Amino acid sequence: MKLVSAVPEVSEIWASNTEINLYNLYNKGAIFIKSFIPWIGGKNLLAKKIISRFPDDFQRYIEVFGGGASVLFHRERHAKTEIYNDLNGGLVNLFRCAKFHRAELQREISGYFNSRQFFGELKAKMELPGLTDIQRAGMFFVVARLSFGANMRTFGGQPRNLSADCLEIVEKRLENVVIENLDFYELIKKYDCNEALFYCDPPYNNSERYYDNRFEPEDHERLKAILSQIQGRFILSYNDNEKIRELYRDFKIIQVRRQNNLSEGFYKELIIQNF
Repeated sequence: MKLVSAVPEVSEIWASNTEINLYNLYNKGAIFIKSFIPWIGGKNLLAKKIISRFPDDFQRYIEVFGGGASVLFHRERHAKTEIYNDLNGGLVNLFRCAKFHRAELQREISGYFNSRQFFGELKAKMELPGLTDIQRAGMFFVVARLSFGANMRTFGGQPRNLSADCLEIVEKRLENVVIENLDFYELIKKYDCNEALFYCDPPYNNSERYYDNRFEPEDHERLKAILSQIQGRFILSYNDNEKIRELYRDFKIIQVRRQNNLSEGFYKELIIQNF
């Protein structure tokens, strides 16, 4: 699918106050959209390179470590069947509410604003029992948007836009996407077939501590083990280090680089695939 250069990225419009019909924008070909939620390890800057490695003949697309779903959102549709998965229950709840309760979620978010005190209160409150899924999703959205580097822990202190207008196009994009909340091993076994393409973006080696759902060192081995057994195909993104290169030495490894999100310079990464 080609990008339409005459139309600005939807992400740029989301960050502004421009009045525009997002449905018309999407239908006119502005399919290069960024995720509506910032997330640690997000692939906005690498999505185009990752998708360029996709084969042409798959019918089932599965994002195993979905996160902010940057690769999913980068195209209007990847395959006849699409599955988004993440182990973080709060993130999955946000995606489900955006899909099934978009208007209610927008109303919930509209009552929030950017402040350090409010950030701290929401962080504490969203863990309490008795909240509805929509309330919890709204709080999750705001805490993610206001936190430093999307770490969900510390206040970023930046003038973030908390508008939820973007959820109209998110709802449309997720309309036919299956949303799961499973361990990667269980998910891969469940959806594997000859026509499947798995995109895996696990927590990077030696960066596991930044994620609330811990990815233990042995999980890197578990992931490699199950990917070695699948009938379908996979594309895997990782940080470039010797442990990962050795672990996947029997597969095709491509080195790429992207701009560092939190500082100057570039960051080396790997794209690994079994085809």
